[in-house]
Amino acid sequence: MANDPHSVGDILDRLDELADSNDEVSLGQTIEAFGNRSYAPFLIVIPLIDISPVGSIPGLPTLLALVIVLTAGQLLFGRKHLWLPGFLANRSLKSKKVKKGVEKVRPVGKWMDKWFHGRLPALTKGPMVRVAAAAIIVLTMAVPPLELLPLATTAPMAAIAAFGMALLVRDGLLMIVAFVAAAGALAAAAGLWASRG
Repeated sequence: MANDPHSVGDILDRLDELADSNDEVSLGQTIEAFGNRSYAPFLIVIPLIDISPVGSIPGLPTLLALVIVLTAGQLLFGRKHLWLPGFLANRSLKSKKVKKGVEKVRPVGKWMDKWFHGRLPALTKGPMVRVAAAAIIVLTMAVPPLELLPLATTAPMAAIAAFGMALLVRDGLLMIVAFVAAAGALAAAAGLWASRG
């Protein structure tokens, strides 16, 4: 597992390999498996966990949002390698759940790999990476209150996954789509809360 992943399929293969060789898969193990480019894979995998059936576990979306904030924060400040504190790095899921989640997400991963690839790569480098990281942090702030509403965290998490995918495959067009999706997700979140008030 020395090479960095360059597609969603690569990421899912790494997770499958981890699940095959361990009873549980921790966040720390996934960082090691993803290698030096672990920011982008984390920004895809963590939101996909929330969007999957596993994400319905009470409190899990907020925990995942915390992991994303730590990830995006380090990206924002230009840290080269992703680091998580021990209490998060040691968090784990049973390998059976990981494999089940990978199996459910794989069709989406194949679709993403088919359609997204290096268009307008300049929009995925330099200052745009930090702007994307800031947008991701704003999106995560919408997650804890939205957790109280069924499936409401899907919109911000999908936008975060789009940012992660854009960074992974250096697709500037997808980066633009991610910004539009982020604006839509935040507007939808505001609308949901206004309707409850």
